[in-house]
Amino acid sequence: MKFFNREKEISRISKALQSDVAKLIVLYGRRRCGKSTLIKNVISSKDVYFMAQQTDESIQRFQLADSIADKIAGFNSVAYPSWESLFVNLNNIVNETITICIDEFPYLVKSAPGLPSVIQNIIDNTPGRKYHLILCGSSQQMMKGLLLNSSAPLYGRANEVLKITPLEAGWIEEALLCNAVQAVAEYSVWGGVPRYWELRKEETTFALAVKNIILDKYGILHEEPIRLFLDDMRESTQAYSILSVVGNGSNRLSEIASRLNKSANELSRPIENLIQLGYLKREVPFGEQLKNSKRGLYRIADPFMNFYFTYVSANLSRLELNLTEQVFNTFESKASLFISSEWENLCRRCVPMQPINKINFDIAYRWWGSNTNREPMEIDVVAESTDKNFLLVGECKWSKIADTSKLLEDLTQKARLLPFAQNKTIIPVIFIKETGFHDGNGTVLLPSDVLKRLKV
Repeated sequence: MKFFNREKEISRISKALQSDVAKLIVLYGRRRCGKSTLIKNVISSKDVYFMAQQTDESIQRFQLADSIADKIAGFNSVAYPSWESLFVNLNNIVNETITICIDEFPYLVKSAPGLPSVIQNIIDNTPGRKYHLILCGSSQQMMKGLLLNSSAPLYGRANEVLKITPLEAGWIEEALLCNAVQAVAEYSVWGGVPRYWELRKEETTFALAVKNIILDKYGILHEEPIRLFLDDMRESTQAYSILSVVGNGSNRLSEIASRLNKSANELSRPIENLIQLGYLKREVPFGEQLKNSKRGLYRIADPFMNFYFTYVSANLSRLELNLTEQVFNTFESKASLFISSEWENLCRRCVPMQPINKINFDIAYRWWGSNTNREPMEIDVVAESTDKNFLLVGECKWSKIADTSKLLEDLTQKARLLPFAQNKTIIPVIFIKETGFHDGNGTVLLPSDVLKRLKV
């Protein structure tokens, strides 16, 4: 599959590697997001790429020496008794500046906890070092602990620290060669993980892909969350349980705690961990502070995880009995509602990316609460302009609306009842799947418009 949208990351890594002064570059992020592919697209034929394995450290040293020997003849003719001896000898032998990339670096650290201190010593005490180091890992917690913790040996030594995240939705249309409406549906299941897109493309239809790759008990992504959790946690039971409960509609902390028969305090750390890893998010109404609001709702942040914990984890017994078709039919009967939820997320996310009606807006949120008539009301999209003069108020519909004028009129009336709309000029925006009328002035945005704004 074509390599999509890592221009900024490539630029930063390439600039660092062009330096005559040896650099330390760190990449981390969840599995299958394209870290290894990114590295291979940047390093040259003279550089060394080494994929670490979970083996004894003496074997790991032998394997790295073997990889280096592919570029520097005879490097593996010596048995290295320590990591320090290997890196010191490398600096003595190499004639020109090269790059050594160690992928899945945490595997080495698990076998040799002192390795980060060895690398720190080499960085601090080897003037004129002749090789750049790229350290890469899928264990987000461990990589952050090794590099971003102030007590860690390598803290402050890295010249570049890049977190590689899933791609934005704007790229999936091009990746899967589909139209914008289908792209939104695809993104609601696969999310922005490039490897998932590759797997999807191997199947002829969306339905077959969902059934064969995710729902089928032998599907390659059928146990994907467990693999992801094991990268960052000693055990995955609690994380799996929290996301299962949220995926089944428990969105308040009290509800989650009750379902799991735990106190809210017991869940604060694991929930925060899931938020940091990008699997969970906490929503608060527009205008309220994330830390202080008591009205926060928890949602699954990642589209693939959302699909998995809505339709797979709740149906594991049926899927174990090979009732894949039955479970898929359950999803298909509710697909429009499921996709519409992700459509709302995409609509909110696209708002600050580019001006709307030539106005720049800040990050968009949902809003729910009592209006000025003391009636309960919800708004799908609310955002304030960067100059504080305008208020974007949006409604999202995953359906075909022949004429949007009535929707815009009703939305404007609702917006005037918002308690924070005083002294603001209202900009009503309708986000819809299809329409027979598109005025083109920014008040109606279709999937093609939203995805274009998210091609970043």
